[in-house]
Amino acid sequence: MVPRKFWTQPNVIVPALFMISAVYGMNKSRPVLMRLSDELMEGYKKGVRPVHNWRHTTTVCIDVMVYAILGVDEKNQVLTTYIWYRQFWKDEFLTWDPKEYENVSQISIPTETIWVPDILINEFVDVGKSPDIPYVYVNYEGRVQNYKPIQVVTACSLNIYNFPFDLQNCSLTFTSWLHTIQDINVSLWRKPEEVKEDKSVFMNKGEWELLYVLPQYRMFVENEDSFAEMKFHVVIKRRPLFYAVNLLLPSMFLMVMDIIGFYLPPDSGERVSFKITLLLGYSVFLIIVSDTLPATAIGTPLIGVYFVVCMALLVISLTETILIVRLVHKQDLQPHVPEWVKRLVLEKITFLLCIRDKKKYSVSGIHSPNMSQEMENSSTAKLAHYNSENTKEYDRSIGAIVPTQESSIVVDNILHEIVSIRQYLEKRDEYRDIAREWLQVGYVLDVLLFRIYLVAVLAYTVTLATMWSYWQQA
Repeated sequence: MVPRKFWTQPNVIVPALFMISAVYGMNKSRPVLMRLSDELMEGYKKGVRPVHNWRHTTTVCIDVMVYAILGVDEKNQVLTTYIWYRQFWKDEFLTWDPKEYENVSQISIPTETIWVPDILINEFVDVGKSPDIPYVYVNYEGRVQNYKPIQVVTACSLNIYNFPFDLQNCSLTFTSWLHTIQDINVSLWRKPEEVKEDKSVFMNKGEWELLYVLPQYRMFVENEDSFAEMKFHVVIKRRPLFYAVNLLLPSMFLMVMDIIGFYLPPDSGERVSFKITLLLGYSVFLIIVSDTLPATAIGTPLIGVYFVVCMALLVISLTETILIVRLVHKQDLQPHVPEWVKRLVLEKITFLLCIRDKKKYSVSGIHSPNMSQEMENSSTAKLAHYNSENTKEYDRSIGAIVPTQESSIVVDNILHEIVSIRQYLEKRDEYRDIAREWLQVGYVLDVLLFRIYLVAVLAYTVTLATMWSYWQQA
């Protein structure tokens, strides 16, 4: 506008009007987006909260969409996720009339030129590799839309006790790092139900499955100042199929082979070598899977306890096999089985175990030491009487040819050798009876220990299967 004092001076008013029209015409000839951007940024201070009345609170609306679970580090208690993060707030200094700018209702402005709220994630432990989005959208009412993808590396309390059927609940807490609730407040852009059930952008092909994202608003007081925060609980579930196939099934197969190994004869050394081979194979298996199991300084997953117990069961099985083999091993220095052992093992335990072939383990079929001694004395007496009769007959038949003294010495030597052979054979039969007694006792004890071992393994397996199925359903 030309000042009033120049109206009476024709030589001045004409050039002034010409200059104003030239500037106005030059502005009209510029692109509308450039004019709008220049006028919005003219006199704008990005370091000042964009409100005309400082008592008004700037409300920042937040929305989060989980795109992928990139990694779960149980040892360091760190969760790496990739999210789509959106912010909305009103900038009262960035408003215009769309009619004056060819009905332009929104414009993109560099983020570094305007005021941006200092909303951060409290659980941040590392800077993620996120792409730099240099622009924000602003509409004619001053509504700013800041969309950006973020790789979030956050601390999370991971519970691995139920591995590989574990659920993890990690939170992302968005709050203003400096401003109180009187300056900056946070709110949820969408409804909580929509945020919770939204899995439209999640990559559902990895190890982890997204169950839901639960938002929660909270206001807290610190040093007499009130702050607002929006917490998103990201609940994820591990898919256990890979670990079940590569960890649980091989262990179960080895345990089944250990149970089958009990059907090998206990009096042979093959069972011992077979179980030692299984124990070595399981040790190699544990070394291979040790890198797969998650490890923390505060706890051990239940599957690790399962492997340790399976190893202990294999050791117990090997120990039982060694004891049974030692019991039934044929040795000449073994005494007879005590009578109380016979009554306990061959009668009561066989009845308890419902062993059908009772004749094989009957006490009557086993010779006692007294019976063996009586048989030996009877046989020796009969042999001595038989030898004396033969000696007399032999003397009568050859008395005319051989002197009586020489024939008596020869016959005594022959009889002595015969008696020695007979005693050896009877002693060998006695040792065989003793070995048979211990073998029968060993077989019955082997059946008893095998069934106890089988019941323990089955009870342990059913307990773990019930616990894991309950966790998976929960």
